[in-house]
Amino acid sequence: MPTQPGFLRRQLPGVVAVLVVITGYFVVGLPTTSAAEQDRMAGMYKFTPMTIALPAAAKQQSIRKVNKDYEHIRAWISSVGAAVAINDLDGDGLANDLCLVDPRSDQVVVTPVPGKGGNRYAPFALNAAPLPMTDTMAPMGCVPGDFNEDGRMDLLVYYWGRTPILFLARPGATGLDAGAYQPTELVPGADSPDGKYVGPQWNTNAATVADFDGDGHQDVFIGNYFPDGPVLDDRVSGGVAMNHSMSHAVNSGGKYIFRFTGATTGAHPSVSYRKLDDALPPDAQRGWSLAASATDVDGDGLPELYIANDFGHDHLLYNQSTPGHLKFSEVTGVRDAMTPKSKVLGNDSFKGMGVDFGDLDHDGLYDMFVSDITTSWGIQESNFQWMNTAKDQNDLRAKLKSGVAPWKDTSAETGTAWSGWGWDVKIADFNNCGDPVIAQATGFVRGQVDRWPNLQELATANDALLANPFWWPNLRAGDDLAGDQTLHFFAKNAEGRYVDLAGKLGLAVPVPTRAIATGDADGDGKLDFAVARQFAEPVFYHNDSPDEGAFLQLKLTADTPAAPGPMPASGSPATGAEVTVTTADGRKFIDRVDGSSGHSGRRSSEVHIGLGKNVTGPLRVHLQWRDRTGQLRQEDLSMTTGSHSFQLGTTAKER
Repeated sequence: MPTQPGFLRRQLPGVVAVLVVITGYFVVGLPTTSAAEQDRMAGMYKFTPMTIALPAAAKQQSIRKVNKDYEHIRAWISSVGAAVAINDLDGDGLANDLCLVDPRSDQVVVTPVPGKGGNRYAPFALNAAPLPMTDTMAPMGCVPGDFNEDGRMDLLVYYWGRTPILFLARPGATGLDAGAYQPTELVPGADSPDGKYVGPQWNTNAATVADFDGDGHQDVFIGNYFPDGPVLDDRVSGGVAMNHSMSHAVNSGGKYIFRFTGATTGAHPSVSYRKLDDALPPDAQRGWSLAASATDVDGDGLPELYIANDFGHDHLLYNQSTPGHLKFSEVTGVRDAMTPKSKVLGNDSFKGMGVDFGDLDHDGLYDMFVSDITTSWGIQESNFQWMNTAKDQNDLRAKLKSGVAPWKDTSAETGTAWSGWGWDVKIADFNNCGDPVIAQATGFVRGQVDRWPNLQELATANDALLANPFWWPNLRAGDDLAGDQTLHFFAKNAEGRYVDLAGKLGLAVPVPTRAIATGDADGDGKLDFAVARQFAEPVFYHNDSPDEGAFLQLKLTADTPAAPGPMPASGSPATGAEVTVTTADGRKFIDRVDGSSGHSGRRSSEVHIGLGKNVTGPLRVHLQWRDRTGQLRQEDLSMTTGSHSFQLGTTAKER
């Protein structure tokens, strides 16, 4: 056996190397932002919290009833469901209506934003009757859109325990209330003659809307989390499972695209879809999906699809579809000698919790931000700030065709890697300074008993144990996992790093949040936002920030006439339409009419681009869209700053 001095002598080079690395980290480290600079940056923003009006509810809960096999992890199973969307539902021309899911009551609530116009109608809960609903079903999210193309905004609600329901706006409605919507099954045949639900027990946590095949009509993507089964039925034991891995779980619910096939309007509006079970590549059909985004990243008029999965790989799918025929291929990043495998797009083994697209560096190409679980001393993985490294759209398209996704994660260098138990994320310019903020919801389960040590044991356990809920550590009412985490508000400083200003702006409330919805609710040219909290009151933040620059806000709708009725119609959003602005100094700004990006927060349909200071005179604006025939259209326009409305058909016509 070697002597101790000899052993230490042999280990000396390794010890020295470690000390050099540690010393270098503390000597060089990452740059920090001074308190004075943080104060200066925070002075560029101001938000006023306001209470959101809710209707009376028969049920109030702080944890859900669950399958008997899940009883000891009720709090874990109950950790999702809060959601919020902002849009113009009553046709008054403003994104001042909210559709939110309140897990305390399991209601899907439509309510006006607080403040000016907050008494336009009484808040109400959507009523799915006569479609079958039971206590074993719970809503998880709400997606606004004009699904039957009549110029009036409808709502898609997805659930645990059943397939999604479309609430189609009735043209004859005289006011916004529960009777203004007709419930319609997304998946026909879910109800039986005796009124009982006989459809599949989907457990959906991801949905987005886009024209995937380029035929001029909006399709729907649905991503399920748990495998089909009675997750919320406390009368039964069995028929459920947990993820069978912490890093590559594929025993999930299914992924489906619903291709639009027809619609009617009138007293009994309808819409029909063809459910496609095999539209996605086989690997992308599996995964515990929590978020999705459909965005045309290469400018060919076909939206790519990003699916963010818990417990394993995310998927970026390159769209090569033609009208009536969907085709996607998976694209992945390229690993170099300095890149860990889990930092390569499509090869990550982290926890994809939320996703959004935006141009963070003004090169006219979409970057992405993906939320993860990044809690120190808990599970410290990393958010992803995927920066586009392509030279231009042509270079990007060539790489995508070859199967390469040219995005590089820069979250560690830019200060966005570690924030907490991440969920929804929105990239938006809240003060029109020209540099968008990354706003992120975080937090998991709020309680009194810390369960991080138990989760750490689970995270390092043999994957063979995970699929059976029996082996999971207790997480019941009163237990806590990341329950005191807050919103994050990452703003870019002069050096290009991001600083979390949430604490200085009064946004760092220690309550688990799930969803963020952005929109200019009062038409003042500044984005407001609403936040959904898990088993806590939602909140609306009115934007009272100082003016930091000019903006361009575009309402882009299809030129088809709206169905006539007593109430005004907001128009059919031109979902997927792309806007590129080039300023006199050569900066490019790109954005789109978003069909629903993220976990469970939905921005409004308007395109809002902050331009920064000293931007005057006409703007060079390039529009690209598909008309109702599926024809790809483009137009170059000169616009003034401010708000504009265009109808898009064969040409763009300002209203």
